[in-house]
Parts: sequence; structure tokens; C-alpha cells
Amino acid sequence: MIHIGKINSLRMVKEVDFGVYLDGGETHGEILLPIRYVPKDCKVDDDIDVFIYFDSEDRIIATTETPYAQVGEFAFLKVVAINNAGAFLDWGLMKDLLLPYDEQTHRPEVGKSYVVYVFQDSATARIVASTKIRDFLDDESLGDFKVGQEVELLNANKTDLGYQMIINHTHIGLLHQHEAMRTIKHGERLKGFIQNIRDDRKIDLCLHLQASDKTDEITDLILYKLKTSGGFLALHDKSEPKAIQAAFGVSKKMFKKAIGSLYKQKLITIQDDGIHSIKD
Repeated sequence: MIHIGKINSLRMVKEVDFGVYLDGGETHGEILLPIRYVPKDCKVDDDIDVFIYFDSEDRIIATTETPYAQVGEFAFLKVVAINNAGAFLDWGLMKDLLLPYDEQTHRPEVGKSYVVYVFQDSATARIVASTKIRDFLDDESLGDFKVGQEVELLNANKTDLGYQMIINHTHIGLLHQHEAMRTIKHGERLKGFIQNIRDDRKIDLCLHLQASDKTDEITDLILYKLKTSGGFLALHDKSEPKAIQAAFGVSKKMFKKAIGSLYKQKLITIQDDGIHSIKD
């Protein structure tokens, strides 16, 4: 079965001067992959990974280029043109993605980027975008999320409390300001973790697991940095959180737990000027 707006693995059935044809099944028949996208040395009966969408004349077509987002995904895309049909977004393909007027929460501007959802319109069958992101998020269920689970995040909005993050293209969660420890750009993608699932079905996020789950990883990093810096680091349990974050990308609490572990193992000493490695 062909999935419009997504990457499919299709069998090459015929080669012509202007490209190759792929097997689209009974519903779609043969689908053209233009010659500019045909991989070298491919031959009839080979399977090719292609993205299926529509060309400028609304004909189904294949490409080996990968868009910035597929159907069912959110992305941060730049407006490259506006006309009477709506705004057009650069999504990494030759044909730009339409953001229709009736799918806009406000009028976009050329040159600016917006968080959008990519979907196939049921009325026209066209692949389009929408800035009405709440319409495409699941507020009814919590899916299979578990506390401590690693997830993909997309910064959708900044609030007084922190950042509203789209989780795995399906849900919304909050990354509190104190958990961010740095400014996160609008539309930035990053990895995070489910910190808490509240009774009101709201999801809290964090960028690092609790210190107890990260201690081994952080201690290894501290020992490596000590080794490569002559056995001394000008950081200790009273250092500013910003300095610790800049050096190790972790909170002060996690750093203190890690150096405490190293101290108990008699691998370091903690002095007023910083931490020193103990030589064998």
C-alpha cells in the first residue's frame, strides 16, 4: 500500500529516457521517479526508497529527496512566497508546501518561519500545512508515555512558565524554564525525557534524567576532562550553575552528585580552587 506524503520502498518496474517507473500497486499504477533523482546503478526489480507526493500539476510523483517533514509530522518551515491560494513553505523539495488561508492562525510573512503540521487534506487529497497545531495534537489520551522515557521535542511556543514542546509529533508538554538552563529557539528540535505525568493529564518534561540515572555518565566525563586538563578543573560544589552547565551541560545538583561519587571512590579531591584528580 502506498502512503502519500511519506517515504515508501517501491520496486522499479521500467526504465525510460526521462527516469524510471515504480510499482504503485493497483490504486496508483506506475509512479514516475524523474531521472534527476534516480540512484546510480539501480535496475529493474530493485527497491528504491522514495517520498511520494504531487507535482505542480497534481500528478503523483516520486523523489529520493527527503522533505523536512512528512505527513503526520510537525516542522519549523520558512515562508518563501504568498499568493491568493495562501503561503508557500520551503520543505526541502522542488515544489513548495502550501499553507492555505483557512489553515492559518494569523497571516504569515515571507522570510519568517512557523511551526506547522503537515497533513493530506481529505477534501482535495493535496498535501498541505497548518499552523492550527492544537487541532492535530492528542489531548484525549497519554499514548504509551512513561516517566523517564526519552522523546523527541519541538519547541512550539514560549510561555511565562517555560516552553511548550510538541512530543513525538503527537502530544504537547511543558519544559519548565528552570529545566531548560538555556534559551531554546522557537522551532528548535532536541531530545528530552518525560519527567512527570500529572493527574490533570498534563506532561512535564526535562532535558536530563535525574542525577541518579546519569551519575556514571557524568563521572566518566569529569574524569576525561581532568585527564585532558592536567588533573585539575576550576569547578567544585560551590561553583555557579551557569559555569557547570557550560562545562558539562548538566545541572549543579547532578554535578555535585557526580563529584561526590568520585570523592568517595578516592579518585578526586575537592578544594577551594576546584577539583583535583588523585594520581595512583
